[in-house]
Amino acid sequence: MAQTIARRPLPRSLYAKTAIPAPETTALPGDVTAKVAIVGAGFTGLSAALHLAEAGVETVVLDASAIGWGASGRNGGQVNPGLKWEPEDLIGTFGADLGGRMVKLGDEAPQLVFDLIAKHGIDCAPQRGGTLRAAISETAATGIRDFQRQWSARGADVVLADAKEMAALTGTGAYRLGAHDRRGGQVNPLGYVRGLAGAALKAGARIFTDTPAVKLTRGTGGWEIATPNGTVRAERVILATNGYSDDLWPGLRRSVVPVFSSITATEPLPAQVRAPIMPNGVVLYEMSSSYVYYRLDDAGRFVMGGRSVLREASAPVDYTALVDHATRLFPVLRAFEWTHRWNGQVAVTWDHLPHLHEPEAGLHIGLGYNGRGVAMATATGRMLARRAAGGGPETLDLPVTRIRPILGHAAWPLAVKTRLKWDRLRETFAH
Repeated sequence: MAQTIARRPLPRSLYAKTAIPAPETTALPGDVTAKVAIVGAGFTGLSAALHLAEAGVETVVLDASAIGWGASGRNGGQVNPGLKWEPEDLIGTFGADLGGRMVKLGDEAPQLVFDLIAKHGIDCAPQRGGTLRAAISETAATGIRDFQRQWSARGADVVLADAKEMAALTGTGAYRLGAHDRRGGQVNPLGYVRGLAGAALKAGARIFTDTPAVKLTRGTGGWEIATPNGTVRAERVILATNGYSDDLWPGLRRSVVPVFSSITATEPLPAQVRAPIMPNGVVLYEMSSSYVYYRLDDAGRFVMGGRSVLREASAPVDYTALVDHATRLFPVLRAFEWTHRWNGQVAVTWDHLPHLHEPEAGLHIGLGYNGRGVAMATATGRMLARRAAGGGPETLDLPVTRIRPILGHAAWPLAVKTRLKWDRLRETFAH
């Protein structure tokens, strides 16, 4: 008899109200086989599924909840270029070959997102106004100048913006300097991930939702994934569970820190009010301890995100700091209602780089995007697809490392709070 699975509803958010409907899927009804099985129906897993299916590889995707239930359906919607490390650091650490490929990966990842949207006609409110890095201290300004120098030397469309130019780009005079990276942009992330799912299904992949993977073992000729109502047998497996990784594979959950990030959004602003605020679809993130990021969406809502309480939160009081920050930047927002609020977990790695693991032959793992998941998870999914389809190690543009559980992982909330306090103190003296 089939087991009834308690469905975890999609968290409330602006995107849940505005995104295109998810394609119709069901729970796994019994045993199935495939060439590749993927656990996780977010950006990584669905990008991998789409690219595998387009290559003619029989693919099955499992997710414990709904498509985009995790960070893929809840994030800030910013399509940011690059990795957390700058090009010279990547090449200096990993060498000209691998380091150079890592630089190229980060450079081209946003283009991959917008190419997929165009190719598959994904309705997710894409805008390509670029990304602003904004400095609020001289230390941050020094970093921004170095960022622009390194990327412009490699031909990237990244330009410095002084205080006057930043005011014109944002509508606030709060920033002394910024870098306008025209490679970036924005999307409705839940619409995008649902669009990837629809494209993957159309290409021939099978997607089963409300189907938790409860055990992963080696079987005859490959792998077996046990679920409540059946077993998936596959030659190769991709784990794409990111900030919501559990103990399906030993140590994986403890190799990332699931930091919470919160987002709140206003009602649609009148045209005359929103006209000077973040014009032309540009998005921004501050180089500050608050890690705030914001944009104006396609309907004219101001969408503000940043550091969160370290738990799931929906009460207005938990979002006061974000609203206060937004209204200091844009006092006109005090007259409007903040109608949506939500949060979720972002996977942060110890070295702030995405991690690839191959702990056993035929098992491929990608996670840890450190707040840059829209572009980087999409690109990582394509990489994992090439590898799982039989490509050699040269198909991977990130280093394959062993899984390293973080020492003292159980105490991560205290560690995050301590780091935040230290960052704020250091920032105070950097002004």
